Order: sequence, then structure tokens, then C-alpha cells
Amino acid sequence: MRWRRPLSVAAVVVLAPVLARPADAHLTGTGLGPFYDGLVHLFFAPEDLLQVVGITLLAGLGGARPARAVLFALPAAWLAGTVAGVLVGPHTTVLAPAAAVTALGGLVAADASLPAWTITGVAIAIGVLDGGQNGAELAGAHASMLVAVGAVCALFATVSLLGGQVVSVRAPWARIAVRVGGSWISAIGLLMLGWSLRGNGITT
Repeated sequence: MRWRRPLSVAAVVVLAPVLARPADAHLTGTGLGPFYDGLVHLFFAPEDLLQVVGITLLAGLGGARPARAVLFALPAAWLAGTVAGVLVGPHTTVLAPAAAVTALGGLVAADASLPAWTITGVAIAIGVLDGGQNGAELAGAHASMLVAVGAVCALFATVSLLGGQVVSVRAPWARIAVRVGGSWISAIGLLMLGWSLRGNGITT
């Protein structure tokens, strides 16, 4: 349909600038070693986890091709971003990751039909930027790179399990359930965005 290409461009324009986030160290200590610290880190960083879940649901709704691309592109980009973050250091921005969570959830809720390359591009952007911030946190804490390895393993497992389930969805009601999940992600993103704006002193 004619609206698909403009929607693809709009998705890139909206998502690309808002995926960066302010530096905020939140490394998780398990007491089991750096690999396990990284393994659980994703699940204690809601701004990261919701972006990962959002892009995975979006890819899964798009079918096997985008889901497979995201499965490999997102962890690879995350690892590359982590290495870059360790070397370059932290970055700051007034735009909150909550904006990206809101946008991703909205695309899932709308069952947006985006090309595989667009979804993959967004996944790469998420991986590079969020991975970069995590790398900056590793450098600041002088942590082992095994933390990054654990995080990437957790990321791959999450995308693999969740994406596989969404791709296998056939019943209309099940697809609607996934879209409802997207609406909840978007709603949480709006709440996070409100708190981020308030924390930055931006009021209406």
C-alpha cells in the first residue's frame, strides 16, 4: 500500500534521535561473577528491556525474515556499541529512552507493516546506542568485559525465545494479544517519559 513507505520513513525519523539516553550507571551485582552480572543486567534495566521487547514484538509480527534479522543484528550491534562505549565514554542527551519505548509500543499496537530493513535498522540503532551507554558504565566502573558477554547472551536468548513465539502466532486473537502488549509498552513509555521530563525540570 502507498502508506507503507512514508510510515517506514516516519518510523526511522521518530525513533533514531530518541534512542540515545543520559548516562546513568546501574550495573547489577549478583555476587556470582561478571558474566552473571551481565546476564541479569538486562532484566534490571527497564528502559533497555522494554526497547528490546518492543523491537522483538515488532519484528515477530512482521514475520520470520525480520525476526531472524533482529535476532542476529541486535546482539551484534549491542556488543559493538558496548566496545565503542568503553573506548569513547558516556554521552548525554535531553531525550529520554522512554520516547523510544513509547514509539516502539505504538508501532506494535498499530500492527505497523514495516519493511524488514527498517525494523533491522531500528534494532541496530537500539543495540549501538544502548550498548554504547552500557559500555560507558563498564568503563566507569572498571568492570570486566565478561559483563558485556553476559548481557549479549541474555539479549540473544530473550529475542530468540520471545521472537520465536510471536512469529508462530497464527490465531487472530493471539495477534491481538501481542498488539495489546504493545499498547501496554507504549503506556509504560509515556509514564517513563513524564518522569524523565519532570526530572529534567521540563514542565508544562
